[in-house]
Amino acid sequence: MVEKMTFNDLGLSEKVLAAINKKGFEEPTAIQAMTIPVMLRDDTNIIAQAQTGTGKTAAFGLPLIEMINTDSKTVQALILTPTRELAIQVSEEINSLKGIKNIKIVPIYGGQSIDEQLRRLKKGVHIVVGTPGRVIDHLNRKTLKIGNIEHLILDEADEMLNMGFIEDMEEIMKHTNPDKRTLLFSATMPKRITDLARKYMDGYELLKVKEQLTTSLTEQIYFEVKASDKFEALCRIIDIEDDFYGLVFCRTKMDVDSVANHLIDRGYDAEAIHGDISQAQRERTLGNFRKQRVNILVATDVAARGIDVNNLTHVINYSLPQDPESYVHRIGRTGRAGHQGTAITFITPSEYKQLMFIQRFAKTAIKKSNVPRVKDIINAKKKKIYDDLNAILEDKISTDYYNWAKQLLGEGDPTEILAATLNYCFEEELNPDAYGEIKEVGAKGRPLDQQGKARLFVALGKKDKLNPKKLVDLIMSKIKIKNREINDIQIMDNFSFITVPFDKAEKIVISFKEKGQKSLISHAKKTRSSQ
Repeated sequence: MVEKMTFNDLGLSEKVLAAINKKGFEEPTAIQAMTIPVMLRDDTNIIAQAQTGTGKTAAFGLPLIEMINTDSKTVQALILTPTRELAIQVSEEINSLKGIKNIKIVPIYGGQSIDEQLRRLKKGVHIVVGTPGRVIDHLNRKTLKIGNIEHLILDEADEMLNMGFIEDMEEIMKHTNPDKRTLLFSATMPKRITDLARKYMDGYELLKVKEQLTTSLTEQIYFEVKASDKFEALCRIIDIEDDFYGLVFCRTKMDVDSVANHLIDRGYDAEAIHGDISQAQRERTLGNFRKQRVNILVATDVAARGIDVNNLTHVINYSLPQDPESYVHRIGRTGRAGHQGTAITFITPSEYKQLMFIQRFAKTAIKKSNVPRVKDIINAKKKKIYDDLNAILEDKISTDYYNWAKQLLGEGDPTEILAATLNYCFEEELNPDAYGEIKEVGAKGRPLDQQGKARLFVALGKKDKLNPKKLVDLIMSKIKIKNREINDIQIMDNFSFITVPFDKAEKIVISFKEKGQKSLISHAKKTRSSQ
């Protein structure tokens, strides 16, 4: 049996290892195991390709902590990030890993008082974490000098490219010395990024993580519900968990506000985060969430960038993400640092096909499950109350309560007294009428569209000597389906159409797809009249 690698195997000092243990990190991620030893060698530039949520910050942060000379008060490392949220997150993460080492780290970004940044920069800084625009602003003011830095780190370089920062990145690199080492992190490697590397990095070592897009520590399930039942389903998920601590993703700012306000109205500790809130409010909200003063954060995709909490129990896709990459980024925020997590996606019946596309992209299994029943939630709450009572019994209980209990028990039937006490304490919490009804949308657990059927296009027709019987036989040879389930067969000269149950449609499409080629059978496009 091959032993798992530990942080002790990577060449880190005892002081840094102590800080890692305090953080609760159990073993390095793949990108950490690959990057840390190479950075500590201090002899080459690095391009590291790894997905968001794979522990990139610690991968470059830990070696930086080892190599910073605290006797010097000059800027020794510059870390560029695409967003202010990520700048704050990276700065906080490195601060949390530095242990007792006296390293000064300053985040600089737009939306924050530049005077405050100037004061902190003048005091002497070892590591600057900044967004391209604000870094250039300081370079123009001559309030930031990076001509002698030893390390330049470009975090999420492809995202900076997507946001139009490529020219800013090049401008910043011109201000740095040619002897520095450059570390470029990117989830993807578009040509513009590789061109940048060739131009400004005199040779480099390429580190590429070969791992699944989604972590095995994250259980991925989906619930099929009507749009009007999503909020009720969300409340049931929160209530059936002992210690729910999660992110709830919505598509729009309006949805974020609506869901968060409804949660607060129901008595949950929830807050909202999106692009319209101020930076001060955002930092306050994120602080409350990280410290678990609130256990539910409702967010849009853009606003959630930079949120990096290792012990989230859940990520809830209240709205289906727009693309597979967003799904991967969302659920990558749970199941981290050795912790188990659950990713739950709500879909309406018409979104099933889109979910299956996401599943194929992520190379993962997203299993169908049922929304928790009210009686199961009540039973779960009762069990928690029972466990809490037992925990209290293990501690010393005040004599006043014992005397009060004896008095109550002397005046009536013990069972009736206990029942009345429980009713008094938990009547509202254990009231099943507090939950609304959720209607089933699938027959026998199968996902359905409005008619329960799907229309498929077949790229074969009469010219291929196809007839209805041959087409049915062809499909039955590929998947388990009854011939009576294949209806409304239309054979044209060059193509054909069939109608099948919705749950069989995706299986048929997948079974006829050859590697690297378009599937012989695909979902028929809706006509204008059917939309």
